[in-house]
Amino acid sequence: MSELKAVGYVRVSTDEQAKEGVSLDNQRQRIELFCQAKDWHLQRVYTDEGRSGKDLKRDGIQQLVEDAKAKDFDVVVVYKVDRLSRRQRDLWYLIDDVFEASDIGFVSVNEPFDTTSAVGKACLGMIGVFAQLERDQISERTKDALAFKKSQGYRLGTQPLGFSIVGGQLESDGDELASVKYAKKLRQDDLTLRQVAQQMNDEGLKTKRSGRWFASTVRYLLNNQIYAEV
Repeated sequence: MSELKAVGYVRVSTDEQAKEGVSLDNQRQRIELFCQAKDWHLQRVYTDEGRSGKDLKRDGIQQLVEDAKAKDFDVVVVYKVDRLSRRQRDLWYLIDDVFEASDIGFVSVNEPFDTTSAVGKACLGMIGVFAQLERDQISERTKDALAFKKSQGYRLGTQPLGFSIVGGQLESDGDELASVKYAKKLRQDDLTLRQVAQQMNDEGLKTKRSGRWFASTVRYLLNNQIYAEV
């Protein structure tokens, strides 16, 4: 498919990432080269600098949505899907309710997502299915661990991070459990406890208990067997 009118979208979460991570310029260059290879006309690159992907309250993404609904282009290109959004609910809103509704394709330079083709559209759908399955399995394993601890005399003084108490029962909180998993991944990437907490705060990822992340919060979830399978 050629002669498509394309736009790009780039984002970094913090000033530090803008300097040391996958910079805006790097993302923009990869998108430009990709469009050249596809023989697509890149009209514009929407930008959100120093903004988290936790929600859609970003000037760049809001302008992208507005222009997409006006059908000003044919395809949206990103460096990676998580640049668009880190939340599955927001991602599917953009793809289904905004892009698909306006007959606009969606492509990731660094991943096999290309809704301008039937195969690419199916691939993106399967990724979403397995991502949801992983979250459900994590929730089940964590609740099983809690039930076992309770049967062994473990007393739950306060609700653990990633859970809510509903009707006297623990219910998993998908968004907060996803934050727990992200924090563990940052720690595995050799960030210190303090750096992990700072990164979580910089991206606007809050805990329901205290609002902010601290080094002690990260230490708690790393040392607690409740989160061994997260």
